[in-house]
Amino acid sequence: MSALSRWFGRIIDRSLARSSASSQLARSIREKFLHDLRQQERYADLHRLTRSEHQVFSQGGEDGAIREIFRRIGESNRVFVELGVGNGLENNTAFLLAQGWSGVWVEGSHKNCEAIRASLASDISNGRLKLIEAAITAENVSGLLSGALETMQLDLLSIDVDRNTYHVWAALDALKPRVAVVEYNAHFPADLVWIADYDPSKWWNGTSYFGASLKALERLGAQMGYALVGCDIAGVNAFFVRSELVGDKFCAPFTAENHYEPVRYYLHGRAGHPPALHD
Repeated sequence: MSALSRWFGRIIDRSLARSSASSQLARSIREKFLHDLRQQERYADLHRLTRSEHQVFSQGGEDGAIREIFRRIGESNRVFVELGVGNGLENNTAFLLAQGWSGVWVEGSHKNCEAIRASLASDISNGRLKLIEAAITAENVSGLLSGALETMQLDLLSIDVDRNTYHVWAALDALKPRVAVVEYNAHFPADLVWIADYDPSKWWNGTSYFGASLKALERLGAQMGYALVGCDIAGVNAFFVRSELVGDKFCAPFTAENHYEPVRYYLHGRAGHPPALHD
């Protein structure tokens, strides 16, 4: 992380801890930082997804990146699966649900599932959204989904299960979604293969020990038939597309070294009104 990034992170942390006026200042600083960052030569390539980031319900700019991926490769059945969805109002597929997609959410927190059942009751009742309350492991994930999905052909799979993300994705090799969004551990350098030890009884402990490095996920994706086509600018999610769909639509080479974004968690924030899918 550069000295400028560390300084910016400290400013954001201090500003967000103060009054609403200071929070507004923090958002302005964040927007200025992002604007300046995107002026770098690295981001000039029109094929880079970072140019299309936009936040609707996602934690950062993932909504815009996902929208741009499907603008380039087209949609098919508009079916998604997301593993680890929080309370349903800040994840990678809520925006798709709002646009008429359908799919399955799997979430291990009872509190979060209760919030989803309350806020998205109509989507659940009409069958567009199926909610599975379960702790996700490499051993049970295929069974959970096979019992909920009417088709095993998906447009999008999103995985954010913290510690065991790599192992859960590997267990879903047979699923073959057209696009996969997978959380990576940006604490590790782009060229390093690192994977957290698998333990289905353990979850994220709040430290940097979670998931896998981008290089590890790049290699796993390649084994399963995917190309790494980008990462979000905050250094959280990696975007993979089926290799046969990539063509010249994305920024080559499809390597961790090319697409790695460092830890910039301080860029996460939300301006405007609180998110809601329904009134």
